[in-house]
Amino acid sequence: MIYLDHNATTRCDERVVEAMLPYLNTMYGNPSSLYKLGRIARSAIDTAREQISALIDAAGARIVFTSGGTEANALALANARHRGLAVSAIEHPSIFENAAYYKHWFRDLQTIEVNGDGLVSLPLEKTSWQTGDMVSVMLANNETGVIQDLAAISEALAERGLNLHTDAVQALGKIPVSFKTLGVNLMSLSSHKIYGPKGCGALVVSEDFVLKPSQRGGDQEHGWRAGTENVAAIVGFGKAADLAKSELGSRQTRMLALRTRLEQSLRTIPGLVIFAEKAKRIPNTVQFGIPGISGEMLLMQLDQRNIAVSSGSACSASSGEISPVLTAMGVDVRLARSAIRVSLGKDNNESEIDQFVDVLKASIAN
Repeated sequence: MIYLDHNATTRCDERVVEAMLPYLNTMYGNPSSLYKLGRIARSAIDTAREQISALIDAAGARIVFTSGGTEANALALANARHRGLAVSAIEHPSIFENAAYYKHWFRDLQTIEVNGDGLVSLPLEKTSWQTGDMVSVMLANNETGVIQDLAAISEALAERGLNLHTDAVQALGKIPVSFKTLGVNLMSLSSHKIYGPKGCGALVVSEDFVLKPSQRGGDQEHGWRAGTENVAAIVGFGKAADLAKSELGSRQTRMLALRTRLEQSLRTIPGLVIFAEKAKRIPNTVQFGIPGISGEMLLMQLDQRNIAVSSGSACSASSGEISPVLTAMGVDVRLARSAIRVSLGKDNNESEIDQFVDVLKASIAN
């Protein structure tokens, strides 16, 4: 199979699996236990926390392990209760769905519009801002790959006493991410997007932010997230973060070269539009549309040829609806229906790119 859907998930790195294995059988202690087996598990969690902190330059911040990026996003939004909340129009479904479902939590709930390139417009004007209100803007979009200028956004919000949360799930491991430089209060991360195991994520919390738990029942994660920790997965997340830090430069260069090769070939297809082509994007992501072509049918034809791509977010792929991200960007409905997303990984190669383009052209011709 030619796998080109790494924004949906990644294959667990063999080095990550090797690091996890002992914690699935021989080192199986409960990290809350005081005897040696428990202390070994606790030490492994602490090491993973340090590895993730090192990847995102988050010395001094608190890292709260969760079941994934979705739970991290939900925990972040839960901390906006009784406050005003504003979310960008191109957020992941786990932001939109939680915000909409729990809208009674918030004093005010608003959507921040984006321009045709999928960028949040500055300044963020709102007449009803109050100190402690929260804004959620993702660092890199999971469909288009567009990167937001979060440092500028956080600076503007801090002047008004506002909190900023960012979903950095798609940026992690693809571009340098500095929690300190971005100046955010909360950051959501996920393991399985960086060649780690599924079912593990984290919410990074600044030193000065008072985090309130949304899940109670025990003192795990210093009382911020109750429930026995998934030690093996956390160890895997830590190892994946360590590898991402040491290999970031080579991965970034490799994926950008492949994306450039892909886009050069795509531009030879008449009528094809690369969404947010001129915007700054993470190096592995290309989303495009072809007028008059059904993206869903094209995806199925590619699948029959053993090529895996997507139309957009994996978390809303089965809905059949037009991408809210492309809608927010003002993309024509017919063009949006043809959308295909290619997201490259560290193990893809030039031959796979060329094969994909050949099969794509043949599918369009049919």
